[in-house]
Amino acid sequence: MINLKQVFLRGVLQDNPVLILMIGLCSVLAVSVTTVNAIGMTVAYSFVLIGSELTISAIRNVIPKTLRIPIFIIAIGTFTTIIQLIVKAYSPSLDKSLGIFIPLIVVNCIIIGRVEAFSSKNTVLASLVDSLGMSIGYGIVIISIAFIRELLGSGTIFGFSVYPPFIKPMLIFVLPPGAFFIIGIEIAILSAINKRLAKSKG
Repeated sequence: MINLKQVFLRGVLQDNPVLILMIGLCSVLAVSVTTVNAIGMTVAYSFVLIGSELTISAIRNVIPKTLRIPIFIIAIGTFTTIIQLIVKAYSPSLDKSLGIFIPLIVVNCIIIGRVEAFSSKNTVLASLVDSLGMSIGYGIVIISIAFIRELLGSGTIFGFSVYPPFIKPMLIFVLPPGAFFIIGIEIAILSAINKRLAKSKG
């Protein structure tokens, strides 16, 4: 029987989609300039992932093997369209900030990978736990990166200036090299945590 706790923690720690599997980095690098954008992207990503995994898991036994990829794309595309329309209707500024990256969720490697590798082979409950773990793992990473980049690169938090006038922000953190630097540090931290957890279990 599948261990739901391990499934959840795997998405947050051992198989973190960004820091361990190293997929979905394009949206992370592009969107993590501000914390607000990162939170918005996390909500959109989580909505699509959870909805897609639950849908595919519920109909997994009737999906023909020859049509599974097109059906996966249709399910993911449906939820992507829904969240895109919601964002356009209720937060035009966020929609403008995120730009093309909401529609591109439909081809996000993390979502397609989880639907193919997990929800198409497991129960609805297990798929829900997996999607929650992956969503939280993704959210923690992109929001923490955005918080650091915004603070150090722009001198703001949630758009509000926090630096005194005589301190200048380090603009490199707004650029991709700054993002890669922060991602590298977080990879090292998560790897150390995973090694410690592995030793404690052993």
